[in-house]
Amino acid sequence: MHEKERHKVILAAVESRPVVTVSELVSMTSTSEATIRRDIATLHLAKQVRRVRGGVESITPPQVTGLAGRPLSVNKGINAAQKQAIASAAADLCEDGESIIINGGSTTFNMVHPLTGRRLQILTNSMPIAQYLLYNSKNTITIPGGTIYREQDIILSPFENDISRHFHARRMFMGAQAIGPLGIMEADPLVIQAEKRLMEQTDELVVLADSSKFDKRSGLIITSLDRVHTVITDENISDSAAAMLENAEINVIAAPLNSTVSKQSS
Repeated sequence: MHEKERHKVILAAVESRPVVTVSELVSMTSTSEATIRRDIATLHLAKQVRRVRGGVESITPPQVTGLAGRPLSVNKGINAAQKQAIASAAADLCEDGESIIINGGSTTFNMVHPLTGRRLQILTNSMPIAQYLLYNSKNTITIPGGTIYREQDIILSPFENDISRHFHARRMFMGAQAIGPLGIMEADPLVIQAEKRLMEQTDELVVLADSSKFDKRSGLIITSLDRVHTVITDENISDSAAAMLENAEINVIAAPLNSTVSKQSS
């Protein structure tokens, strides 16, 4: 990640939470602690943030607490080719007339393009996904109630009884911050709470994760591997990561990186 992108992540993080630690920023940017400390020093000198012990805070602390993790606008540009190939393979699993759930995220967002010609019942908590498919397809779009978190462009509700409780899906497509032997991981408790509710409404859980997600870790587990039916990743997945999934009896789809290009040109 380039310096300007890291600075954007840091500034977005401190605008959504009172204090962000160095270790959290290391996880968000996938870089070293020394690099993050240099970035914080640069932004502190520019009076864009305030350096504090062990982390950084906003010059004007936020009134409303946001979510942990990078903004969607930053995530979209990371491993973009891999995400497009993965999303295209995910869309291939869908058949007209089915009901599906698409959880918000930078990888799942790429599903909108191959789904424009389909006719599906789609529940999504992603504002960009809902808006794109609403105006560019004949799919039926349902969104849950809740609070809109601007940086991630998703709708989350802390309440148990929202509209998603009345929606049944053939498959749920979701991203992940990390995947390891213990399961699928995310960074924010509110995101996990909402995703767990959606998972209860689907027959099959399909996780979309580029190969870099197998090298990362997060402190919070959404679900164990035995709940996952399929993982769609890219062709750069390591042998050890593929073996971990296969040992858990998970169907693995490794999308070739040229698949999206060939489909668009045909």
